[in-house]
Amino acid sequence: MASLDALLFYQLLIGELELQNGRPAVAVEVLLDAARRSRDEALYQRAVEVAVQARSPEQALAAARAWRLGAPDSLMPLRYQVQLLAGLGRTADAAEPIRSLLARSSAAERTSVMASLPRLLVRGGEAKDGAELLEQLLQPYSAGEQREAALVSTGRGWLLAGDDAKALARAQEAARLDPKAPGPVLLALELLPRQPAAEALVTAGLKTADAREGTLRMAYARVLTQQQRLADAATQLSELTRLQPERPEPWLMLGAVELELKHAPAAEKALARYLEVAQKPRPDRAEADDADERADGTVQARLMLAQAAEMRGDYVAAERQLAQIADPARLLEVQNRRASMLVKQGRWQQARELISKQPEPSEQAARAKVMAEAQILREARQWGEAFTLLSRAQERFPRDSDLIYEQAMAAEKLNRLDEMERLLRQVIALKPDHQHAYNALGYSLADRGLRLPEARTLIEKALALAPGDPFITDSLGWLEFRAGRHQEALRLLRQAYGSRPDTEIGAHLGEVLWTVGERDEARRIWSDSRRKDASNEVLLETLKRLKPGS
Repeated sequence: MASLDALLFYQLLIGELELQNGRPAVAVEVLLDAARRSRDEALYQRAVEVAVQARSPEQALAAARAWRLGAPDSLMPLRYQVQLLAGLGRTADAAEPIRSLLARSSAAERTSVMASLPRLLVRGGEAKDGAELLEQLLQPYSAGEQREAALVSTGRGWLLAGDDAKALARAQEAARLDPKAPGPVLLALELLPRQPAAEALVTAGLKTADAREGTLRMAYARVLTQQQRLADAATQLSELTRLQPERPEPWLMLGAVELELKHAPAAEKALARYLEVAQKPRPDRAEADDADERADGTVQARLMLAQAAEMRGDYVAAERQLAQIADPARLLEVQNRRASMLVKQGRWQQARELISKQPEPSEQAARAKVMAEAQILREARQWGEAFTLLSRAQERFPRDSDLIYEQAMAAEKLNRLDEMERLLRQVIALKPDHQHAYNALGYSLADRGLRLPEARTLIEKALALAPGDPFITDSLGWLEFRAGRHQEALRLLRQAYGSRPDTEIGAHLGEVLWTVGERDEARRIWSDSRRKDASNEVLLETLKRLKPGS
């Protein structure tokens, strides 16, 4: 700060007193006058920040402009001016200070500025205009040394504006210019859930990236998991654990994926390795953060180890894992795991009582209890009890789309199909992007051979919301089978089973294979499916009807 003369000291004192007395606008003007007299950037910054804290963006913007005039060589007032104009939604007015900021920044700073611009400019109802402005602002840099960063930034702008095709085109162009750059691959990963063509950029990027770094592969595995492409996710995570055996997160995630695939021994192996690796200090992490993450990961690992032991029928080993979890915040999850074991032993009433005794310190906890109790009733195939429980819950949580969805699934098991459809349409009305509701309704119609054109519309809507989801792809394949298009059904069901070798998908794929004469492969698929879940109702009904052993 500039050296204090008597007047400057007096102004600073007055400014702070005005602020303390609840007159921030006066304080800003006093601080600005002091800043102009002293040409002290810290005072300009203080004036801007006081105006922001007072929720007076126009006064903050005026202070930033004054700062820019008083310190024309400084980049800080430009940054504040851009942020304030963007926050006010005046993106067109932000163009001039952005151009100046880009032109005057160093190469490294310019890359950082480019990366920040999409979130600043592309927002709200004017998102498309913001993306077009961003492209114009970065066009001068699209042919220079920073062309890859400029293309990735404009691509992310189009992604935020909802134009996935333009976003993908920018990512592809950036990848052609610099095949080793991570930016285009990260953008492609963001696009992948809605743009399957983006996957080619991801797989190519993994080949050229530093394999030991692992960030891209881990992000790819997460996207694959979100898309329910668990077999593909397991492949990526297995490779990552090979390349980085001392990194704990991939082992934990691999254990979770293997558990979902019902590969209990593989899950136990990965989770045991996680517990071993996670105990070692992480030099790249703050000690407190590392300890918190390790504690949370350890609880997750032990819950999953208990589930894997339960899957194998070893309830003693499962209880041994649960007994080591002392976190009171995770008590419901622990008790839910114990309840699941009771159900498998035919003691579902005791399991239900165990959950019902758990405290309800909050609405969130009460809802979690309902979901846990409903899960017990589903596992015990007590569909009437489940429907009644969820009906009562709907009175308490009338707009909870997930609870209504679960009630619809219970209605379907009770063959109350009109009620199921009513509830699913209620879910769709509450949450128009609930892909599971569209899929469940479309599959139900297709499975009964009813209103197949409407079923196709519903399933395709679900698939548009969750491209590549194997369960929705299974529904579409089953619809094609019901419509008599066996080869298309076979293609879709092979695709779904390859991504997620689920028992029910296996039952459908086996039936189509059986119908087209590929009976040896059908028997193999059914045999694999039976090993994973011998009690699956769809599989049992399929085998009983087709009698493959006769």
